[in-house]
Amino acid sequence: MQGMDFRLPEETRRWREELRAFLREELPPGFQGSDDYFDKEEQLPFARQFMRKLGERGWLAPAFPEEYGGMGRTFIDQFVLNEELAWHRAPAGGRLFTLGIVGPTMLIHATEEQKARWLPPISRGEHWYCQGFSEPGSGSDLASMQTSAVRDGDEYVINGQKIWTTNAHAADRMILLARTDPEAPKHRGISAFIVDMNTPGITIQGIPNMAYRRDFNQVFFEDVRVPAGNLLGGENRGWYVAATTLDFERSNIAAISGARRTIHDLVQWAQQRQPGGRRPWDDPAVRSKLAELHIRAEVGRLLAYRTAWLQSKGEVPNYEASIGKVWMANLGIDTGNVGVNLLGLYGQLTGGQALAPFDGRVEESYLLAVAGPIGGGTAEIQRNIIAQRGLGLPRG
Repeated sequence: MQGMDFRLPEETRRWREELRAFLREELPPGFQGSDDYFDKEEQLPFARQFMRKLGERGWLAPAFPEEYGGMGRTFIDQFVLNEELAWHRAPAGGRLFTLGIVGPTMLIHATEEQKARWLPPISRGEHWYCQGFSEPGSGSDLASMQTSAVRDGDEYVINGQKIWTTNAHAADRMILLARTDPEAPKHRGISAFIVDMNTPGITIQGIPNMAYRRDFNQVFFEDVRVPAGNLLGGENRGWYVAATTLDFERSNIAAISGARRTIHDLVQWAQQRQPGGRRPWDDPAVRSKLAELHIRAEVGRLLAYRTAWLQSKGEVPNYEASIGKVWMANLGIDTGNVGVNLLGLYGQLTGGQALAPFDGRVEESYLLAVAGPIGGGTAEIQRNIIAQRGLGLPRG
């Protein structure tokens, strides 16, 4: 296999500098977004505004073809955008699902008419998407889902329930999986749909997490009518759409970049004198832990670059994305763990107090990281994919 060249083209390096200048100008002084890639509730209006500003420049979806509002650039350029936004903790604006997952999936599976209808509003920052996959009775065994979609003339009537639907309360559209053939083998009777979240019959209920954030939701569908023209990838072909979607989801650079920024900030903090005159950096154990995290973050970054490189070659990363997913999840947990132990009780303080390092952000990341090995496919599932599709090992 041809080796990857990690050197960025000159044009891409200039693109990165333009992005950094834009972020310095547009983000308020001292702006502190979240360490993860979901917006806090109070930041959603600003996130909408910020995404539209990127869209006005054509920067929101650089890898989209120009006819769909993009710049016709490579996935590496899209990767650089996501990396810089995460590093600067800019508002995510549904970017993880909308631009990192749904958009690339549409480019592969949507018809030309659907691309012309759905992609321009995405590239302008007007439509945010969420992902309706998991159900109360079907988590890791996604194909066991029971939400149904029954054809009725030019529409499908959808009934059922989805859970752990990230940002459903803020989304304009959903990419939904539903069963269209209950008699077919479970993987072959599923279809994918694009659903307007304002459609009558949809009810959204928040699920607060232990960090007191409303990232997750459960969504109920009661006789929800969806136009047949919103079927994505063909009837009973939804499993192929889902596989593409999950591969793109697991190749996310934002979490790695966010962890790199947190580690960088922890290093800067440790080198300063703290209350009582101590300097954590003087402790060899502290330097060792931070150095290890830094190395692991750089490895994760290179794994993510490899995934973006495969995408730029027209390939859909599979086990490569799973490697990055497992690495990212473990790094998030360990970064949070080192951070809260390093900051101590002061790290729990918020409200801009003088003794509140990072305004409680590291503690929040520590709590949120617990879900890392679960969301988007459990770590056990990812290791099976790596073993079977990457290493060629037999199924157990």
